[in-house]
Amino acid sequence: MKLRTEINPHKSEFPIEHNEKILTIGSCFADNIAEYFRQYKFSILQNPFGVLYNPVSILNSLQILADEKKFSGSDLVQNQGEWHSFYHHSDYSHHDKEECLKKINEKVYEAIQFLKSIDHIIITYGTSFVYKHIEKNIIVSNCHKIPQSHFERILLSPDEIYYAAGNTVDLLSRINPDVKIVFTVSPIRHWKDGAVENQLSKAQLIVAVNKIVKNYKNCEYFSSYEIMMDDLRDYRFYKEDLLHPNTIAVEYIWQKFMESFLSDRCLEIVGKLQKLNNAVNHRIRNPLSAKSMEFAENNLNYIERLKAEYSYLDLSKEEFYFNSMNKI
Repeated sequence: MKLRTEINPHKSEFPIEHNEKILTIGSCFADNIAEYFRQYKFSILQNPFGVLYNPVSILNSLQILADEKKFSGSDLVQNQGEWHSFYHHSDYSHHDKEECLKKINEKVYEAIQFLKSIDHIIITYGTSFVYKHIEKNIIVSNCHKIPQSHFERILLSPDEIYYAAGNTVDLLSRINPDVKIVFTVSPIRHWKDGAVENQLSKAQLIVAVNKIVKNYKNCEYFSSYEIMMDDLRDYRFYKEDLLHPNTIAVEYIWQKFMESFLSDRCLEIVGKLQKLNNAVNHRIRNPLSAKSMEFAENNLNYIERLKAEYSYLDLSKEEFYFNSMNKI
């Protein structure tokens, strides 16, 4: 007897290998997925501009990287005692102007270098709503609590989203002709937009993105929104705010992503690293016991075998942890 409608995404035509480079960009769901990639030792760069929500802001950010732009003081605005960039999340804001520019330009430089050699990019759209700064005549990535009267709120049409997404694909393909692109729509509900408006916003993203996937051969779609809304159709899978997926839901969606987008060989490596992660997270009651010393030694041997089999892996932190146990 079936008790829910389980969604099983298709197997990717461009499966991810463990030694490939991955960039994630977009809503905070992009950060959630990136943390899993990092946990399993992938070469990953996540949200170099901080969390971004709409297709135009994501296109603008990638264009900045393509142009190898260096930010200057004229690119910043000041509000409530801090300096901000309209192209960055408030994580980059700072009360010191030079420190703000330093943080921004260091990350931009890192992202420029990384983007040239990526194999896969995962783009997560969160909303069709954008905010246009009236005086500067630009769509911003973050309003930074500047009064709403300075902005015009706009709902992008499916055609406008398709145009932004298409330009994004074209731009990435020019930088790296072999790049593979995964689009997804964030399952996080933007409740401040309103119940009807949130659904309209998500629907327009889905329409535009699926049209992109149909028309561009290097693009695929991952149904994170559909999994959350249908497969996990219960408030027990949400955080207390009833808007964000909780840990169980994010873990479940990650499992679906792995099954769909990781190669069989990559899944095998992830399984081996999961065993090591479990060992690192294992609670040691008595670190001075012979059993604990044996546990540490066994895992150091396991690390050596992994390094011999996968020479690109950096397991220095895990090695340091178990060596420290041996020195207690």
